[in-house]
Amino acid sequence: MNLRLEIDGPVANLLIDRADKRNAFNLAMWQALPDLLTQAAANPAVRVLVLKAAEGGAFCAGADIAELLANKDDGAFHAANQQAINRAQFELTRFAKPTVAMVEGDCVGGGCGLALACDMRIGGEKARFGITPAKLGLVYPLHDVKLLIDLVGPGQARRLLYTGMLIDVAEAHRIGLIEERADGEQALVDQIIAASSYSQGAIKGFVRNVLDGQAADDGASLQVFADAFAGADFREGTSAFVEKRKPKF
Repeated sequence: MNLRLEIDGPVANLLIDRADKRNAFNLAMWQALPDLLTQAAANPAVRVLVLKAAEGGAFCAGADIAELLANKDDGAFHAANQQAINRAQFELTRFAKPTVAMVEGDCVGGGCGLALACDMRIGGEKARFGITPAKLGLVYPLHDVKLLIDLVGPGQARRLLYTGMLIDVAEAHRIGLIEERADGEQALVDQIIAASSYSQGAIKGFVRNVLDGQAADDGASLQVFADAFAGADFREGTSAFVEKRKPKF
């Protein structure tokens, strides 16, 4: 399969495996992504999801342009394609567990959108990033434009979107498009796994609420905050702190 899920203990690896097409996404891949996310979310052993290329190299060259051209006059195809992209991006952005995009090579167009939809992005030294619809006479989805603006601000977002330029890993890190420069994701993944999944789930929900416009606590958020003090992870975390040992969540 061009897109597959491999579970390795607490890590769900979502692998893009279409190297002969520089991992470009076709309609079948966009349609498959939500079901793979559901499988990963339903597995109680999974603590973190990593999205990356199966063979290294290009992360994702974006949409399959050949497929788009072959169906350029097919309205039903374009409607299905748009719906599939929108659903995949929405579901990935709101996946319940921490998500990391490991980008080793080119991350362009819709591929950059996939990375934007993850919680954190790591760029290898050969990584390049670009959002290229303006070079193709297309428009980037509003959902993904917001993801970009949330990361880099409106000015840098306009610069990337208006020009379709490619930037290297150093520039991507400088403007906040990626969080880390590294040749692998393991160090970050290990730190995520070592922390409380209860805390991470609640905090991820809070971050999403803030990004979606919430600016003040409501009854639900206050209850989440209060409930944590009665939880098993709080007892373990504080006990480990006092006993000067690593917590076992």
